[in-house]
Amino acid sequence: MELFDLHGKVAIVTGGNGGLGLGMAAGLASAGADLVIAARNQAKTAASAADLRTRYGVQVLELSVDVCNETAVRDMVAQTLRAFGRVDILVNNAGTNIRKPAEDLSATEWHTILDTNLSSTFLCSQAVHAPMAQGGGGKIINNGSMFSLFGGSHVVAYGASKGGVVQLTKSLAVAWAKDNIQVNVILPGWLHTELTNRAMQDLPGLHDRVLARTPQGRWGQPDDLAGVAVFLASRASDFVTGVALAVDGGYSIMAP
Repeated sequence: MELFDLHGKVAIVTGGNGGLGLGMAAGLASAGADLVIAARNQAKTAASAADLRTRYGVQVLELSVDVCNETAVRDMVAQTLRAFGRVDILVNNAGTNIRKPAEDLSATEWHTILDTNLSSTFLCSQAVHAPMAQGGGGKIINNGSMFSLFGGSHVVAYGASKGGVVQLTKSLAVAWAKDNIQVNVILPGWLHTELTNRAMQDLPGLHDRVLARTPQGRWGQPDDLAGVAVFLASRASDFVTGVALAVDGGYSIMAP
């Protein structure tokens, strides 16, 4: 359908070589977008990029990027422009977590999580602003978390960073509406990823508790974000900005 057609568009996906990032990248590729996969693990990126090219016939640029480094981020955008001549979509997906009680979290660990999850979202968004504005507009999709809504004893820095991503999303949506740039944030629920699989190991009974509170009765999968990413990246969402969209099977609306 034309509203959701992304042919001729170029999308940068940070952390796009696995998990939720790859789920969103695959969705964008299925709608026709060419991709820039920006991540640190080059072998993993190469494998994911090869699969996306084979499945969807799109062009994929592979970049190794430290998204916490301003110079590296600006170089990522410059390389994208050299390769494709444009950037239309940015998915800020790179993230990390260190699961510890608040009293045991070091200042270094705090800054690592805040920089990776929140500061990188600002740096990448700022770096694409000019080419998007010059190109007539764009779409920025940030990856938030249910922990921007709920508290957690062992995810203090993670929750703070993701809450910050939501507020950053709203502010950028207001600031850049004049440039026809829509900025939205996805709040994934409990989806199977490396991070949540580690959480299941660390927190006995988590799997069953999530199932009990999720009306749809299952954990999500990375490809559950594919269609949401296409919607937020396409003309279908041209009048949607500053929105925090839960993709959680109803977890956040279910009374405990």
